[in-house]
Amino acid sequence: MAVGLLLLCLTGLVLSEEHPDVKCLVVNLDYVHCVWHGSASPGVNYTFYSRFQPKPSLEFKECARYVLENSTIVGCDHPYEELLLERSKIFTTKLVQELNSSIEQNHYLQRKVKLNAPINLTVENSTDSNLWYYWNFSHKAACIVSQVRHRINGKEWKKISLEISNKRYSINLPSSRYRYELQVRSNIESTCGESDFWSDWSPPVFWGSMSKSNSTGLLSNSMSTWTPVLWALGSSVMVLLLVAILVRHERLKVILVPILPDPGKNLTKILADGNVEDWLPISKSIKEGFKANYSERACSVREYSRISQSASDSSAEQSSSDQSSGSCASSVTTDQTNCSVSPSVNEPAGPASYDASATSITGLSVEMQGDG
Repeated sequence: MAVGLLLLCLTGLVLSEEHPDVKCLVVNLDYVHCVWHGSASPGVNYTFYSRFQPKPSLEFKECARYVLENSTIVGCDHPYEELLLERSKIFTTKLVQELNSSIEQNHYLQRKVKLNAPINLTVENSTDSNLWYYWNFSHKAACIVSQVRHRINGKEWKKISLEISNKRYSINLPSSRYRYELQVRSNIESTCGESDFWSDWSPPVFWGSMSKSNSTGLLSNSMSTWTPVLWALGSSVMVLLLVAILVRHERLKVILVPILPDPGKNLTKILADGNVEDWLPISKSIKEGFKANYSERACSVREYSRISQSASDSSAEQSSSDQSSGSCASSVTTDQTNCSVSPSVNEPAGPASYDASATSITGLSVEMQGDG
């Protein structure tokens, strides 16, 4: 009885060893990586076969490269072509033991894809004062997305997901006082059948130097970040103040912002009337400023003809004889204009007033001789 129980237990152990659990994963869309566990005996080796359905007639292919652990076969890496499309089909595995017993399993690899980490990650301090990171994908598939994570001075990571096929990322206005660290990983985009597995993170790249944080450093970093915002805010305030000044002071507005004439008005009529101010769309108070605020009397000017010296002498003699005889007692005005000031009695007459008197007297003598 005891011997029978012992045989039964041994049979159960053998049966349990004949049913290992096989797990498969598509690696970088290049090959299928499968491993199995559950074998209690390290000396048990299996032969691995696999194929993609829905072609049942397709023969199983034996493993191309086995994975060994302590001289025991524990897995297989089998390359396949067009895995980006083939992974949507059912993948069947078969383990064959030395006793010709086989175990088959079906696997669904649509969402079981793990890409290799991105490669050639570099950082560049560009001329636009930003940090630019560049990298390449480990596979040439067109539907790969990236996710980056970065941190400052070894603090908490910040993750950002990028658009499809994007292979660069920038950090705006970094400070050389801080140490920037960045890593990248990749995955299959949803339009090509999203995977549940992200790639491993790439090796990190660093920029800047970690220095002791103090109030001065924090203030410098804060100012470098807020400088563009402060400039924009200051410019907006200046523009608003200038607009307010122009609205309240219309004369300054006319000087700083000249108003273009309205071509719709009749230019010929405006020029004919002489009211050029009507052409400008300005207020009535400004128009009144263009008008003269003073007045003056109009002066009439009379013109006299010049006579020769001999005629002047004879006229003067005749005039003196007439005055002595009392034939003419009228006064003569020497002013040439109505608005000129008459010379005073005590003020000696200059050459100009003498010429005017002589001219007027001569003209009067000639007229009196004509009457005689």
